[in-house]
Amino acid sequence: MSVFRRMRDITVANLNERLEQSQDPVKLIDQFLHSTREEIGEAERLYQQYASHTKQLQQQVNQATAMRNKREEQALLALKAGEDHLAKLALQEKIIHEEKLEQYSGLLETSRQSLFELESQLNELKIEYQTVYSKRQFYAARMESLRLQQRMNQRASAYGGGDVPKMFGRLEDKMTDWELEAKSLSDLRRMGQEYAVQAGETVATVLEREMARLKEKLNNDGRKE
Repeated sequence: MSVFRRMRDITVANLNERLEQSQDPVKLIDQFLHSTREEIGEAERLYQQYASHTKQLQQQVNQATAMRNKREEQALLALKAGEDHLAKLALQEKIIHEEKLEQYSGLLETSRQSLFELESQLNELKIEYQTVYSKRQFYAARMESLRLQQRMNQRASAYGGGDVPKMFGRLEDKMTDWELEAKSLSDLRRMGQEYAVQAGETVATVLEREMARLKEKLNNDGRKE
């Protein structure tokens, strides 16, 4: 298990599920990336602390090793000089440093394992971040394409959507109606003029007939006298 990983609002395990339910996948991915960046920063700080701690443990191990070897050499020199008491004192300190060496060696090994695990998990986080970031760029481009397509569709709807032939077809029908209306009015005017002429001719005929009748009457009256 991770030595640093904390619970995030969005993890890789549930990111896909939440993406399927999200109306704005890019925003959700950005939240994930932000959370991951914070975790990477925390992991890097922890890694530096572990590296510094491991270095200090290594120094303790090196110091304990050096003192153990030194006290053993001093014990040998004391024995050669016939100083058994000094040799015992040196060996007692050697034993102390050997115990210290064993203790710090165990701590150092544990710290090295934790540091290695932390480094692996940090690299995993960075790869995870880069992978999701690449997907984010792709989905952002797709969302922009979709947004532009929707705007284009809205403009097409507002302006008839390329329905120019139908538009002119309607205009042709309307102009035909106007032409028929104008022709009807022209026909009515012509009929009115013909009626007036016919009426005029009828009146003239009546007048001529009446004039002839009156003339005939006058002639008849003249004969009677």
